[in-house]
Amino acid sequence: MEKTRQLVTSKTFLIHFVLILGSIAMVTPFLWMILTSLKTYAESIHVPPIIFPKDLQWGNYIEIFGLLPFFKFMFNTVIITVVRTAGQLFLCSLAAYAFARIEFPGRNILFLLALSVLMVPGQVFLLPQYMIMVKLGWLNTLQAVIVPGMFSAFGTFLLRQFFMGLPKELEEAARLDGCNHFQIYWKVMLPLAKPGLIALGIFTTLWSWNELMWPMIVNSSPESMTLSVGLSSLQGQYLTNYPILMAGSFLAILPMLVLFIILQKQFIEGIAVTGGK
Repeated sequence: MEKTRQLVTSKTFLIHFVLILGSIAMVTPFLWMILTSLKTYAESIHVPPIIFPKDLQWGNYIEIFGLLPFFKFMFNTVIITVVRTAGQLFLCSLAAYAFARIEFPGRNILFLLALSVLMVPGQVFLLPQYMIMVKLGWLNTLQAVIVPGMFSAFGTFLLRQFFMGLPKELEEAARLDGCNHFQIYWKVMLPLAKPGLIALGIFTTLWSWNELMWPMIVNSSPESMTLSVGLSSLQGQYLTNYPILMAGSFLAILPMLVLFIILQKQFIEGIAVTGGK
């Protein structure tokens, strides 16, 4: 009995030790970004590296607003993120419900075809998508960034797994009450899928907020730039003011950090329940 207790204690200690090391590895770049944002330029490029700044340079956070139309970029990013997230929650949940609960010819083949998109690098779709935007005349507009991101195979797969785990009796009872497929989806299944929707919403929000490549390709006008693209313009060919860049980066991720702190319980619950199903 004593041996078993010691074995369990050792295993628990090892697990916690590994988790602590992983946490340190994840947090260190974030802390380094904050410290760098408060340094002078000379301190940021000093060799060997200076960890703590001698004098805190809070002016870096003010200077970023003079270099970029920061609030305009943030407004564009918020609009894009909100519309993309709403689109994914609606369209992916519709597709997921159809694949999970509606019997129709070729359902499994179509689902496998949708999943095959996940096996292809996203860069493969950049040229076809860009040509479509050119034909539509959408370059340098917000809809050029919004529309391609309003649906995803990952979101469909995630919610399909959740819908498949819901009791069929609820669907049968709703059908006996005279509900059609859309009414069952909207009034019965969708409210029960709240944890999965929250998880997909957070995934989509983080991805959309941080996306760089596609917004950079289709938008070159400051009027429709996102935060990530605007911050990338601070990187020069020969010189990059790292404290200013880190200050802007911290301000850019702050809304997502607050969002995750507020919704972390729902996020973990959504992932756990979806994965368990």
